[in-house]
Amino acid sequence: MSNTSTIKPFLRLSGLEPLIVRPETNFVNVGERTNVTGSKKFARLIKENKYEEALSVARQQVENGAQVIDVNMDDALLDGVQAMTTFLNLLQSEPDIAKIPVMIDSSKFAIIEAGLKCVQGKCIVNSISMKEGEDKFIEQAYICKSYGAAVIVMAFDEKGQADTMERKVEISERAYKILTEQVGFAPEDIIFDINIFAVATGLEEHNNYGVDFIEATRIIKKKFPLVKISGGVSNLSFSFRGNEHVREAMHAVFLYHAIAAGMEMGIVNAGQLQVYSEIEPQLRDLCEDVILNRNNANNEATDKLIAFAETVKAGAKEVKKDDAWRHTPVAERLKHALVNGITDYIDADTEEIRQLYPRPLDVIEGPLMDGMNVVGDLFGAGKMFLPQVVKSARVMKRSVAVLTPYIEEEKRNNPAAQQGGAAKILIATVKGDVHDIGKNIVGVVLGCNGYDVIDLGVMVPADKILDTAQKENVAIIGLSGLITPSLDEMVHVAKEMKRRNMTQPLMIGGATTSRTHTAVKIQPEYDQGVIHVLDASRSVTVAGSLLNKDQKGDFLNGISKEYIKLRDDFGKKKSVKQYLSYAEAKSNPAKIDWDNYTAAAPSFTGCQTFHNYDLAAIRDYIDWAPFFISWELGGRFPDLLTDKVIGVEATRLYNDANALLDKIIEEKWLTAHAVIGFWPATRVAADSVTVKAVTSSTGSTDGEAIRLEFLRQQVKKAADQPNLSLADFIKPASVPGEYNDYLGAFAVTIKGIEPHIERFEKAFDDYNKIMLQALSDRIAEGFTELLHKKVRTEYWGYIKEEQLTNEELIKEKYMGIRPAPGYPACPDHTEKYKLFSLLDVEKEIGITLTESLAMYPASSICGWYFSHPQSQYFGVNKITEDQLEDYIARKGLSEDEMRRWLAPVLE
Repeated sequence: MSNTSTIKPFLRLSGLEPLIVRPETNFVNVGERTNVTGSKKFARLIKENKYEEALSVARQQVENGAQVIDVNMDDALLDGVQAMTTFLNLLQSEPDIAKIPVMIDSSKFAIIEAGLKCVQGKCIVNSISMKEGEDKFIEQAYICKSYGAAVIVMAFDEKGQADTMERKVEISERAYKILTEQVGFAPEDIIFDINIFAVATGLEEHNNYGVDFIEATRIIKKKFPLVKISGGVSNLSFSFRGNEHVREAMHAVFLYHAIAAGMEMGIVNAGQLQVYSEIEPQLRDLCEDVILNRNNANNEATDKLIAFAETVKAGAKEVKKDDAWRHTPVAERLKHALVNGITDYIDADTEEIRQLYPRPLDVIEGPLMDGMNVVGDLFGAGKMFLPQVVKSARVMKRSVAVLTPYIEEEKRNNPAAQQGGAAKILIATVKGDVHDIGKNIVGVVLGCNGYDVIDLGVMVPADKILDTAQKENVAIIGLSGLITPSLDEMVHVAKEMKRRNMTQPLMIGGATTSRTHTAVKIQPEYDQGVIHVLDASRSVTVAGSLLNKDQKGDFLNGISKEYIKLRDDFGKKKSVKQYLSYAEAKSNPAKIDWDNYTAAAPSFTGCQTFHNYDLAAIRDYIDWAPFFISWELGGRFPDLLTDKVIGVEATRLYNDANALLDKIIEEKWLTAHAVIGFWPATRVAADSVTVKAVTSSTGSTDGEAIRLEFLRQQVKKAADQPNLSLADFIKPASVPGEYNDYLGAFAVTIKGIEPHIERFEKAFDDYNKIMLQALSDRIAEGFTELLHKKVRTEYWGYIKEEQLTNEELIKEKYMGIRPAPGYPACPDHTEKYKLFSLLDVEKEIGITLTESLAMYPASSICGWYFSHPQSQYFGVNKITEDQLEDYIARKGLSEDEMRRWLAPVLE
């Protein structure tokens, strides 16, 4: 009879030596420094191709006690597959390093798969997740299993990262079921990374992140005892970067409690862990208060740890706040908090003042509105600026949130209490349009002035806008839009309001709107008041005039007379302005010496995709001027930072933006993705260009020939001035079928904003919500600028010697252009369909087009690349019927459809 023993279900890993994670193993340290995103030294060595020297970083991690080594090569300037392959092959030949298992760490599965082909023994893949859906998750899990790897599963699904205990458990349960029942993973080969987020950030919604991780760990281990729990421990202390003494203590305290709850693994710097019992008692207690969210009402524990951190930071001086205002009556304290945007004490002050008034609504209509009236007066007088007003709104919303449960209870007990209240204003971004920064700012400003704002969001159909307006009995409707098709949708809404016999005034705003368009196209369709609102600061005055019974009639009469004059002036200009026939315009193109021009060939034809591009690199290309314009702080950057009137607030806003940008980059809130492409091109008619698509499977340029159509200027010009079309800048064929030029295209998107926007909304933090949206747009534009520079100097390389400053780039001093479909030089949005097809944009980087051809995510940009030295930006302006007829024939689309898309340029 033979003796047999059961192999126990432990996580079994190996390099040259086995690592069996038994219950008594306690905690597995995963060395984090062989990571290009986490170690500047390691990143520098890899970028300089000093791979052998980089091995010393790995060796140091092993010597410091790492039991697994994490290897990450995710850098936009690296060929990640090549770097991972080279480093792991070298690592395998070093027995003192290769003895421990490897964790292959990447957000790109192609890099993970390259690593799986190199490692010996049993490794860990970090990571896979359900963020792209179950099908992709299952596919990647099968590949990992086929290589015999254990997997780290990120608590990330289609809705975003798990930040609460409930979401961490929910995603883990779902992933466990799929992996064990469908893919056939052994439970002990599953490691859940349930997201360690930063605590002590100053945002109260972050305060429970440590507790959420610890409690979720406890629950998951109870449900699935064989799985492992892991996480990136250094994320926890991000708020204290630069203060390693405090960070190390926080890590040790966190691990003490997380390990007790069941955490078995973590990515840490193995050489920088304190022993829990040896942390000085005061610091240990402060860390526990923050991590376990104890004694942290109004961020008290956070503030104490910050104060302590300053005492151990080299050269730090304690800064005392002026808190004399805290000793004034509560109504004065509320006013001070509102005017100065201070949320620190608002919950307690609101509760204190609530008890002094008969009804909670009295607090809103009394002291809170008194404070906001001061804000409104200061804003109107130019003594406060929009960023300050938005901070005031954050305070107001926090206070109202404290009062809301009491107001709701009063309504239930006394239905009559529902009568009255502030005037309601409904705002929405119209159907097909995804942009809402301006609308959000208008909503905040109106809310600060006592209006009950109903914000329906973006892409809102006309029926939903009007149904809601009638159901809620709103006083005013506000429509917003950024792209030109939104103008037509606004006309449709106005017509529908008239058909429904509605009486609410209609406010129009957004980047593409204007007084002239409102007067000429929208106001004639609705006779109950249509007003164009130039910016957020004007919305309060307009709303006040519309809702004041004594002023409304005179106000609308004045607007009506003004708009009638605008229509008359527009008609006169239209009749006076001289246009060439389309035939004449075509005979006056840009004058280019094609006989002596040879187009530069790009370094590749076809497409190249960039995922998770380095945000820190993009940051250097941000144009800050539009950022300040979005906050209604106009002026030349950086001069506006020292302006006598707005300088102080502009500097404060700039500092806040950069602090948030630091966090976005360090914590990887957002990810940047792009796809670019170049194709042989030829001009085949006056305003038509054909590009030879590349067959993706072979890289051959024998793919389908795609014809692009452009419009031409027709306004009569001075004798020596051409009537331009973008087709002018592509070399015509000498013989039919010849391709002797090139055209490029690009699409850029910034992803990941939604969960952070949702978090700010839940915290009533419009300031950071709008800030994040504005920064996301700036990052997208900066990425576009960076890529275009690389196109000019590397990828296409038609001006490799270019040396321009960022200011010169912003002023478009470079050679070549990148016009975007739907904008002045090529105003036909429908050409986006061809651009998206050439680049396979939706598949490559996930941008989708709405029915109005807006791009989603909202922080997305696409366009063409032209390289000719004489190519320039211009506006088509207006076209006449003869060009329209020719264009419709070339496009092959219906006349009604093209008239709708080209409405803004039709004479």
